[in-house]
Amino acid sequence: MEQIARGCPANEPITHPYIPNSAPEIRAAMLAEIGVASTEELYASIPTQLRAPEQMGLPPALRSEPELRRYFMTEISKNIDTTEYLSFLGGGCWAHAVPAVCDEIAGRGEFWSACIGMGGASTSGAYQALFEYQSLIGELVGLDLTALPTYDWAWAAGQALLMAVRATGRSRLLLADTIGPNRRRQIAARLPDGIQLDLVAHDPVSGAIDLADLRLRLDGAAALYFENPSYLGILEPELDSVRQITADGGCLLIAGVDPISLGAAREPGSYGADMACGELQPLGHHMTYGGSTAGFLSCRFDERLITELPSVYVVAVPTLREGEYDFFLGNFETTSYATRGQADDVIGSASIGAGIASATYLSLLGPAGMRELGDGLRTRLGYLAERLSAIPGVRTSRLTGLPFKELIVDFSGTGRAPDQINRDLLERAIFGGLPLESDFPELKGCALFSVTELHTRDDLDRLAAALEEILQ
Repeated sequence: MEQIARGCPANEPITHPYIPNSAPEIRAAMLAEIGVASTEELYASIPTQLRAPEQMGLPPALRSEPELRRYFMTEISKNIDTTEYLSFLGGGCWAHAVPAVCDEIAGRGEFWSACIGMGGASTSGAYQALFEYQSLIGELVGLDLTALPTYDWAWAAGQALLMAVRATGRSRLLLADTIGPNRRRQIAARLPDGIQLDLVAHDPVSGAIDLADLRLRLDGAAALYFENPSYLGILEPELDSVRQITADGGCLLIAGVDPISLGAAREPGSYGADMACGELQPLGHHMTYGGSTAGFLSCRFDERLITELPSVYVVAVPTLREGEYDFFLGNFETTSYATRGQADDVIGSASIGAGIASATYLSLLGPAGMRELGDGLRTRLGYLAERLSAIPGVRTSRLTGLPFKELIVDFSGTGRAPDQINRDLLERAIFGGLPLESDFPELKGCALFSVTELHTRDDLDRLAAALEEILQ
């Protein structure tokens, strides 16, 4: 800091205030201790062709906090975000409301400075907060055990599918073809060799799972993974039938859910799902570029599943004092977390913070608040569908299934492609829907529009008016 304060010359070594042992004299002493003259010698074993060139085209180092802040504020100002533009983007990350108390509690320094430790007393209440997170998610999805947050929804889904393979001894997995396209690709990339993935078709009229196709593909399958609502926004109408068909074939049922939907839709436990997973971002997390995503994974109390759970969870343990509990990791030795650098799991401060923020959000809303939120989203979506379907050439009934907060809007009758329409909407400070053709060729000319509780009636009318103007 002294060098920064006095303004050291550009060619003088920097002691960085946030990088340990960056002072030149300390680095020299450490190199001398291990018998090398420079840090370059530490990388001598790496082949030249694998090493970055000396000149990487990077800008000069920023030598102070004010410079760093000025640089990033300048770069950030080039972005356009959902606080400036009206957004109807969704498909996995949505502009939901984030109560201020979520930021306040999840941002407490006590949680971030002692987020994980070997004993409850070392974590300044983080373990208890995470125990509450587990309890709240378990109640929301209707299942017995919830692990600590994973990296994201796709990671949680992949964990659940691999649990099913190990628990059943079967090596074939079924995926509904209406799950999120990116999640499907991430799941496929993570599965080891020897695991076969089959897609179960959806009914082209309703968008629901094709039960006849499910029966045809069921034999020898370890699990069926489906999403409710689906990526296309449709709520599955035959949940009990799906459960019965899979149970008859000895196939586990894994439900991927948007947790916001569970105030209005059935929870996975109510129709016999063995596991449930989903995205925590709607529960008190801002949309940020490349961040604010975390997944949850829950399962029923089945020894086959619990022993295969790769993520850690927190348990409450009675102390010697009557009525008092402490909180510890319940399955440390049996999880990938115990292997540290060799683990294929992702857990850390960001996922822990996500769990605490989600617990705060669910505690704040409660069951009544979640029901009110779900009902409000369906009401908004119904109003938007009515307004857009009145525009000549636009259809909002491409699939007959009941949508939740995502709406398929069909522009094929207008002669305009969704990409073109979205460019025109951007000129009117509106982010339009996600084009669907690349992942769902049968939905050529369609885009997926999302609504949240942040959308007012005026916002929905503004979108409709903009589309009327663009398509006239």
